[in-house]
Amino acid sequence: MWPGLVKTAKEGGVDVIETYVFWNGHEPSPGNYYFGGRYDLPKFVKIVQDAGMLLILRIGPFVAAEWNFGGIPVWLHYVPGTVFRTDNEPFKVENEYGYYEAAYGEGGKSYTQWAAKMALSQNIGVPWIMCQQWDAPDPVINTCNSFYCDDFKPSYPTMPKIWTENWPGWFKTFGGRDPHRPAEDVAYAVARFFQKGGSVHNYYMYHGGTNFGRTSGGPFITTSYDYDAPVDEYGLPRFPKWGHLKELHRAIKLCEHALLNNKPTLVHLGSKQEADVYEDQSGKCAAFIANLDDKDEKTVQFRNVSYTLPAWSVSILPDCKNVVFNTAKVTALSILLFSCLTFECQTCYMKRRDTTDYLWHTTSLFVDENEEFLKQGNKPTLLIESKGHALHLFVNGILQGSSASGNGTVSPFKFKGPVSLKSGKNEIAILSMTVGLQNAGSFYEWVGAGVTSVKLKGLKNGTIDLSNATWTYKIGLEGEHLGLYDADASKNVNWTKVSEPPKNQPLTWYKAVVDAPPGDEPVALDMVHMGKGLAWLNGEQIGRYWPRKAPSDKCVKTCDYRGKFNPDKCNMGCGEPTQRWYHVPRSWFKPSGNVLVMFEEKGGDPTQIRFSRRKLSTLCAHVAEDHPSFVTNKLQESKASLELKCPMNTQISSFKFASYGTPTGTCQSYAVGDCHDPNSIAILEKVITHLPSLYSIWQSICSDSYCNFISFISLSVQLCLNKNECTVELTKDNFKTELCPGITKKLAVEVTCS
Repeated sequence: MWPGLVKTAKEGGVDVIETYVFWNGHEPSPGNYYFGGRYDLPKFVKIVQDAGMLLILRIGPFVAAEWNFGGIPVWLHYVPGTVFRTDNEPFKVENEYGYYEAAYGEGGKSYTQWAAKMALSQNIGVPWIMCQQWDAPDPVINTCNSFYCDDFKPSYPTMPKIWTENWPGWFKTFGGRDPHRPAEDVAYAVARFFQKGGSVHNYYMYHGGTNFGRTSGGPFITTSYDYDAPVDEYGLPRFPKWGHLKELHRAIKLCEHALLNNKPTLVHLGSKQEADVYEDQSGKCAAFIANLDDKDEKTVQFRNVSYTLPAWSVSILPDCKNVVFNTAKVTALSILLFSCLTFECQTCYMKRRDTTDYLWHTTSLFVDENEEFLKQGNKPTLLIESKGHALHLFVNGILQGSSASGNGTVSPFKFKGPVSLKSGKNEIAILSMTVGLQNAGSFYEWVGAGVTSVKLKGLKNGTIDLSNATWTYKIGLEGEHLGLYDADASKNVNWTKVSEPPKNQPLTWYKAVVDAPPGDEPVALDMVHMGKGLAWLNGEQIGRYWPRKAPSDKCVKTCDYRGKFNPDKCNMGCGEPTQRWYHVPRSWFKPSGNVLVMFEEKGGDPTQIRFSRRKLSTLCAHVAEDHPSFVTNKLQESKASLELKCPMNTQISSFKFASYGTPTGTCQSYAVGDCHDPNSIAILEKVITHLPSLYSIWQSICSDSYCNFISFISLSVQLCLNKNECTVELTKDNFKTELCPGITKKLAVEVTCS
């Protein structure tokens, strides 16, 4: 997927790709190095280079990143004398240390100095940065990681102002809500950063991707690391965020000549309104006008011109006169859905460091036949205390119950429940689990997990403490040791063929032989009807699945972009599974004979498992007459335009709705308002104002008037229908602009892509 992802990023106006180096992926055991598959770092760097882009390498190799154990191999913890994140010889790797330095005292301070000196001594010829490191020694550049960095200042005035992590979304945790950050607020934060002298800006994440296998950390970080990023987990542009930021990037680049080597002049336009003006001796001028009011729109006067500023927005004027972009004015939205396919399956049931999530604890308990609870039909109560992350309790091979840390958090928890015991010998087995190891924090390598106490209450002798009983332990599952997930190894196992796979049966391994889903859309597994476990395709581990539901409160129906953002401001998905779909890369499929293997811990309904294809079914866009617009890298006098662009290999197949006038409603519920041009759909089916791929050529060979003539010719001959993309201007040549005089009209459109 890398070439396509890089291409999508470049089309979105990105110049540079930034990536981590994951030590635990590259050295899974001491001296055993791996740079294949997803860990082929040289190949990734070459792909970025071939795309004509730059690359920033965050070597860490402690990365945090919601990644298992922060990217550090677990074996390092067992090297004698090792203490993480301090001036300790076996360790000495770092990232985002500023918040934690104080916890390590003088060792933390000397560690920072050592890290900087070590980096500089490499003499590699490019600058070094330290994220969130306020005491980084010159010439190492300290940088900002936050939702907003416009007020950030580097340690020395000679250093550039760099924003290494702008969080355009947030990560999800199993059992947590689904956080979203509005596109308007992301754009506002970026525009404010450059308004206030920013030099380098990086989205964390621009493409979040997938925590395949057991790579997610946290704990409880989901297999999906979609992050509400501009490019979604499946590699598709996320609208409106991707498109809105693309327009932002184009607007900023129109200002670059004025921005370079110039300090801004601050102009106060009101109590919460201000402009920063960049001018050079050649006459180049660019301005950013901001309205910091998080509630109300304001009208201001700037250089004898009146500008209306939406609340919490920045307008960009590359010539200090014409607004080409406003961060609060979003035009395009797409609706991405999954279409599902079923499959046939075969099933069977079967009774190292950091190679498994699972640890068995087993002991025996003898119950006297004269126990009162046996006669009365009651059940004793078992109480288990654990530091995390989750457990299942079995008595005599039957699941008695499950428990886990609180939704989306890691904390000690208790299991308390009745258990079915018989007279004589009983086997008590606890399957204790991790769901991603701790990935950050001071002394995080010492954060434990697992069972700490087991007690039985309700016998005639009172409460029995089983903690000190004789327990046996087994690391991992039998199926893991047998390699049931490996297509070749699983051939040596006698799987039990059944016409109907068992349902709601814990500790079950399932195998299905499936064909690749048709088409070329991204693919996911719909696991909403399963319990908790792991899944593989052709030996490649898809990851942990767990359709654990989020709490049913503290979500919003619509998100107000205005005002400071935090990860809980725009939560959605209350009462729903945190993650339902699990990304399966197309490249993992063969045309037929694909082996899908799942280990189910709790029990579910495998007949309801579906392959799903990620498809854009509806594309919506709206634009008002006063919306700023420009073409390619050339300013255009205010001609508002609407862009429609379907995903790659799809076309605009039909118009579900179109209205020029005063349409109401939102995507999938648009309605005609009091003012409406009845020819709106007919016009859109026929019109495209220019072909972007040819426009840059026209610019280089012709005058403005001739170029406008060519654009006009294309108006009359090109069609939106059956096109991948088209652009429509709100001009009198296209629409009845004389309708409803005195009203700012807009165009709202909903199309089907197929």
